[in-house]
Amino acid sequence: MSVRAKVFKAPEHVTVEGRSIFLAGSIEMGSVEDWQTLLAAKLSHLPITIMNPRRDAWDGSWEQDISNPMFKQQVDWELDSQDRADVIAMFFHPDTKAPISLLELGLYAPSGKMIVCCPEGFYRRGNVQIICDRFGVELVDTMEQLTERVIKKLKE
Repeated sequence: MSVRAKVFKAPEHVTVEGRSIFLAGSIEMGSVEDWQTLLAAKLSHLPITIMNPRRDAWDGSWEQDISNPMFKQQVDWELDSQDRADVIAMFFHPDTKAPISLLELGLYAPSGKMIVCCPEGFYRRGNVQIICDRFGVELVDTMEQLTERVIKKLKE
């Protein structure tokens, strides 16, 4: 299969062509697998725009404050991209805490565009299950299921 998807990483300017997806969820640089790149590869045959928040030049020493322009740029890029996306795929890796992803789940659950993967072992799985149930968000247990559901939703 040929590559048809366009992938944009934070903080690149995004030009959306076709349907679009934002890859939300756990990012623990160097601690857990880069699931965003793996999922993007599985979607690469589709004529879509993929927005990946995993910034190549991320610096963990940046002060996480609105006064820090690099930090603010990252957060604004992520929020703007989620607002624009047709689909938000969210993955909670069991070996992470992902507090920002939990916050984003609360923000975007009512949007009708989320598919969430929360495997057993994630420390707040019950909270994720309840939010998804309350807002009618599709919840799956494995990355394979997430990939299948995302492809189906992008083709709608």
